[in-house]
Amino acid sequence: MTDSPTTGVKDAVSAIIQSLPDDVSWDELQYHLYVRQQIEAGLADSDAGRLIGSDEMRQRLIQKKS
Repeated sequence: MTDSPTTGVKDAVSAIIQSLPDDVSWDELQYHLYVRQQIEAGLADSDAGRLIGSDEMRQRLIQKKS
């Protein structure tokens, strides 16, 4: 689902812009772009097997507190 560096990003940005209202602010646009970027990064991590389960995360947090 990750976009190719040459055309996919431009197409994704264009689609985001088209989906927003005409009076969108710069801050709102930036927020939507940031969220999309974070979703893409999460999907790439998932595809690469770099995720951990909630039980393991809970254990890591407990160990860090100790």
